[in-house]
Amino acid sequence: MAVMTEGNLSGAAATAAAVGAITRAKRIDIVVAACGVVIMVMAMGLLLTLIGDLAIRGLGRIDYQFLTSFPSRRPENAGILSAWVGSILVMLTTAVLAIPIGVLAGLYLEEYARKNWISNLIEINVANLAGVPSIIYGLLALGLFVYGLNLGKTILVAGMTLGLLILPIVIVSTREAIRSIPLIVKEAAYGLGADKWQVMWHYIIPAARPGILTGAIVGLSRAIGETAPIITIGALTFIAFLPPPPITDSFPFISFAWLHDQFTVLPIQMFNWVSRPQEGFHINAAATGVVLMVLTLALNGMAIYIRYRLRRSVRN
Repeated sequence: MAVMTEGNLSGAAATAAAVGAITRAKRIDIVVAACGVVIMVMAMGLLLTLIGDLAIRGLGRIDYQFLTSFPSRRPENAGILSAWVGSILVMLTTAVLAIPIGVLAGLYLEEYARKNWISNLIEINVANLAGVPSIIYGLLALGLFVYGLNLGKTILVAGMTLGLLILPIVIVSTREAIRSIPLIVKEAAYGLGADKWQVMWHYIIPAARPGILTGAIVGLSRAIGETAPIITIGALTFIAFLPPPPITDSFPFISFAWLHDQFTVLPIQMFNWVSRPQEGFHINAAATGVVLMVLTLALNGMAIYIRYRLRRSVRN
C-alpha cells in the first residue's frame, strides 16, 4: 500500500512538473509574441509616418505638368519626365538581362549541376553576393563596363549593373521555387517516359513559375530604388532630353539606339532636389518619392497578382 502511495505521489509530481513546464512555455510564447507585435507596430508606425509625411508634402505637386516636364532651375517648372522614362528603360534592360540568366542558372544549379565542392562553392558565393552592398556593384561596373570594356555611361551599362545586383536574388528564388515542387511530380513524369529536359520544361518550370516570377519582380523592386551603383557609373543628375524611342515608324520598327544614350532615374533626381536649399525643390523631391513608391508598389502588386493567377492555373 505504501508503495502504491509513493507511486501515486511521484506520478502526481511528474504531472504537476509537466503542467508547470507547459504553463511556463505558454507564458514565454505569449511574451515573445507580444514583443513581436510591439516591434511590428513600432516599425509599421514609423514607416507609415514617413510615407504619410512624404505623401502630404508631395501629392499636391503631382500633376500632368510635373510628369511631362523636364527638370528646371525653377522648382515650379521642374518635372520628372526624363527621370521616370529613364527608370522604365533601365528596368526593362535589367529584366531582359538578369531574369533569363538567373532562371537558367538557378535551374542548372538545382537540377543539373553535380553535387561536389565546385557546386558548393558556387552556392556559397551566390548566397554571399545577395548580401554585398550595392556600391560594390557600382565600382565593379565602373571598372569593368565603363573603363574596361569602354561601354560608356549608358542605359545598357546601368541595366547590366542592376542586373548583376539582382542576379543572386533571381537565382535563389528560382532554386527555392524548384525545391518546393513535390518529388512525386518528377517521378510521375519520368514514369510516363519523359526525359530530363521534358520534365523540366513541361512540369517543373510551369509549377515553379509563380515563385520564379515573384522573386524576379521583387528583385526589380529593389533595383528601381537603387542610387549608389547608378551614381557610381556616372548617371546624370540633370538631363533635359529623352533617349531615342525603342519603336520607330521605319523598318525594322525597333531601335536599340536608346541603349547607348545617357540617362537619369527617379532616385537620382530625388537626391539632386533634396540637396538643393530651396523649399520648392524639397517638395519636388517628395513628389518624386511618391511616384517612386507607386512604381515599387505596382511591381509588388503585379508579383502578387501573377502568383495568384498562375497558382490558380496550376491547380486547374
